[in-house]
Amino acid sequence: MQRRFRGPPTAAIVVAVAIFEVVGTVFASARQPDHRPLDALAFVLVLAGPAALSLRRRAPLVMLPAAAVSVGAYLALGYAWGPVFLALALAIVLSAAAGKRWQTWAVAGACAAVLVAGAAASGDEFAVVRAFAGTSWLAILVLVGEGIRLRTERVAERHRQREAREQAARDEYRLALARDIHDVVAHSLSLINVRASVALHLGEKDPEQFRPALEAIKAASKDSLAEIRQLLGVLREDAPLTPAPPPRLDRIPALADDARRAGLEVSVTQSEATAVQQLPDAVQEAAYRIVQEALTNVVRHSGARKAAVVLALEGPPPAGNPGTQLTVTVDDDGAGAAGVPEGNGVTGMRERAAAVGGSLHLASLNMAPLRPGWRVRAVIPVAWPPAGPAREAP
Repeated sequence: MQRRFRGPPTAAIVVAVAIFEVVGTVFASARQPDHRPLDALAFVLVLAGPAALSLRRRAPLVMLPAAAVSVGAYLALGYAWGPVFLALALAIVLSAAAGKRWQTWAVAGACAAVLVAGAAASGDEFAVVRAFAGTSWLAILVLVGEGIRLRTERVAERHRQREAREQAARDEYRLALARDIHDVVAHSLSLINVRASVALHLGEKDPEQFRPALEAIKAASKDSLAEIRQLLGVLREDAPLTPAPPPRLDRIPALADDARRAGLEVSVTQSEATAVQQLPDAVQEAAYRIVQEALTNVVRHSGARKAAVVLALEGPPPAGNPGTQLTVTVDDDGAGAAGVPEGNGVTGMRERAAAVGGSLHLASLNMAPLRPGWRVRAVIPVAWPPAGPAREAP
């Protein structure tokens, strides 16, 4: 996390102000012979102001009154005017910037009242002008501190909002990875379970079934382990050995082959195959995962013998055509899921469709040759990239 700038170190401020005040006060006193000469008490009071600044983080409520008292005592004892006011000015700015608004205005008002009272008591018209100027500077210093405080709060709020956005993006990305892991594990384990059940059932009657069943289990477990390794590497914030490309629609025939090895008769229909393969990666990944989860549910829960996967691109693919949409339909002749609560798989399909601006619909299917059956239909709008010359990757 990026650290906020908190200003120069307190020790550096204290040392710099102390040196400036001591040297400046010596020169100022030398040019004001009518004032009380500097002595040990004068230097103690001069250094008390910078010392009060050292409390700006540990005891900010003590810093400003201590600086004001030291300056007031210095002037009340008749020492020469000079840069002794610097510590008080910085204390006012720092106190206002720290959000101590009531204390800052109260101390500044008290200092202004002392200046005005002293000018009125002296009867010197120039003293009144100096008191007015001093009061104006006190107000300016408080306003400067308020401005610093407001700017610091705005910067902190921007940092907080940016961190919240980054955290939300990380959470969303991890949620997407969790959905990927669920889809991969559910699909692969379903195929492994079905093939293992077939092998155990037919093993005694037909030993030749062992080899294809084991080959199917090996292929499914190998593919799923490779993909899960990539996903878990990202969740652990490790760099994957080989970045896994997002699944695309040209891998759907492989999903159909996996389902066929589990005993399901699957047909795949894909109109405008060339245009479909040019869809944005996010759309292709969402459609692939929806088909994967739908086929997994068919194999695991429906008791179906047949399934049909249809990918249809409705509307031509010109640049910026808002009417283009991809329709993904998975039908089966199983028992359906009417009245059954939605599980994580259906929830994941809805989330994937919604993530790309689409929607998911489930319905009973009463049409030959898949009667009775169940339909999973996703409608995904497609935002085609604008036509133009391709740009080289940086």
